[in-house]
Amino acid sequence: MKKYSILIIEDHSLTRFGLRTAFESDKNFSKIFEAANAKQGIAIAQKEVIDAVIMDLGLPDINGIEATKIIKEKHPSIKVVILSSHEQEEDVLKSLHNGANAYCTKDIEPDKLIDITKSILEGAAWFDPKVAQYVLNAARRTENQVNEQTISANSETNKNTESNLTVREKQVLALIVEGLTNNEIAKKLDVSINTTKAHVCNILQKLAVNDRTQAAIKALKDNLI
Repeated sequence: MKKYSILIIEDHSLTRFGLRTAFESDKNFSKIFEAANAKQGIAIAQKEVIDAVIMDLGLPDINGIEATKIIKEKHPSIKVVILSSHEQEEDVLKSLHNGANAYCTKDIEPDKLIDITKSILEGAAWFDPKVAQYVLNAARRTENQVNEQTISANSETNKNTESNLTVREKQVLALIVEGLTNNEIAKKLDVSINTTKAHVCNILQKLAVNDRTQAAIKALKDNLI
């Protein structure tokens, strides 16, 4: 069983304690680091081997959005899970743009947060339902700002992209958008894990994206599912 190290960046000591206690109860997490502000967290990420960061947005020094950008630029392999009471569209989109792999609100159940974190570490992406709607809204605004010729060209491109996906690949893509891991997708569709991995690889190639998060965003933006 693979063991993960996690860094909790949260300025409220009681919340930080609760998060640490929750993750300590799960045997998949062997090392848990804490930081009360972004600067401390960035320093820990630089010094220690960190697999995932639980990032609060409302930090007292550097906000979580900028801290996510700094950490992801220096350590692209680190997964970042945003945990925030903020639900503004701007915060969500900036977080995703800066490399966040998941966005959760603070009313989430601890067990659910742990499951999401493990799925992110396995390569999945997870979006709060509000996040998906924000991404769609942003995509529509962008479409309205371009000229008719560009819209027509994009529409044709999207049709071609969609037609290149098989029925099974569209099913897999829909499950990726829901945040399921390869193992969960395999069980859901009653196929082998190797078959699932092959489908995911084909989807990334056909959509010309680098990872599952980009694939999920593209699927929502281009109405592929």
